[in-house]
Formats: sequence, structure tokens, C-alpha cells
Amino acid sequence: MREQSTKTKRKGRRAGVFAALSFGILASLAGVCAGEGGPGTALASPQAAMPERTPGSATGLPVPRFVSLKSGRANVRRGPGTDFPIDWVYRKSGVPLEVIAESSNWRRIRDHEGDGGWIWHSMLDGERTAIIDRTAEDGAPLALQAEPDEAAPIIAYAEKGLVAHVTACKSYWCRLEAKGYEGWVPQNALWGVYPGEEFE
Repeated sequence: MREQSTKTKRKGRRAGVFAALSFGILASLAGVCAGEGGPGTALASPQAAMPERTPGSATGLPVPRFVSLKSGRANVRRGPGTDFPIDWVYRKSGVPLEVIAESSNWRRIRDHEGDGGWIWHSMLDGERTAIIDRTAEDGAPLALQAEPDEAAPIIAYAEKGLVAHVTACKSYWCRLEAKGYEGWVPQNALWGVYPGEEFE
């Protein structure tokens, strides 16, 4: 379930590609335990501290912060206004984005590839999603586990680059939902959450 691209650059520049920005799981393995022939998972070890955040000038919400793309089509401009040229067009809802600045009804965002620009506020949603940003230690797909513990039973495996809803994070683990599967992965395997961030 891969897509060619979820964003395109304007003015003939090379298209940027997000790998498989749709929900997806390789295989359901309910009842299979870690260490019983399945790929190993990355350890949920402590990471760098969460970045310093300040209240946004327009919303009072923390900046930086992660959000998701609400619209299936959204323009990203060079500045906070319609007078600025469009550099990017996102074409897939649910993409995680980082808000790094605010100006009235515009939000400056950065994506998983490091590209950024300004987007109209109503194109964004506070619902959290994240991209699986790494594989297991042996290069295999990442395990979704029944509990936030590397010894917990494995529910399914997910490829690097897939996007899932993030429903909770605690103790350097995050709970994901995708295509009817729900499980925990190490927080440091995701792009879309901050190190040490906790929420439910």
C-alpha cells in the first residue's frame, strides 16, 4: 500500500516523496512473542530532552508542536499570506507536521523530510499521527507490541515510512493505531513525537 508521492513541488522542481503515508501493517502475528523467531524491536531507551517550547503568538499553544494535516490537499507557501508563491502542495491527509512558528492565521511547518513553509491554520488538525522512522535492530519491520515492554507479545509488524495514529505516549513508548491493529513501539522509532513526551 505505497503511494508515489504525497506532496509535489511547484515550478517543475523534483517531487518530494513520503514513503507509504497511509496506514499499513505487514502482517498480523497475534500470540507470537518477542524472541520466538520474530524480528527484534528497537529498545525504548532514554533519549534527548524535549525541546524548549514557548506559547505561540496567535494561539497560545506550545511552539514547536506536532499536528497532522487535516485536508487531502493543502498549499504550502513561502510566507504567511496568499501573496506569497506556493512551493508545496500536500495531497494526503494525516501527514504529521511540526508547527515551528505562528503568524495570525498562518502556521510555519516542517515535515519529515525537513521541508517547510507556511500553511493556513484550518488545514491542520490537533490529532496526532507519526511516521515510523526506523526498523528493528536487525533491519526487519518494526514490531507493534501488546504492552510498552520489549518482552510483550507482538501484535503485528509495520514497515518504516508508514503513518499511524498516536493515541498515547509514556515512558519512552507510544501506542499506535493502524488498520484495526493497535500496539506499542519505542518512542525513538517515530517522527511526530518529541523525546520524553507523554500524553493520553
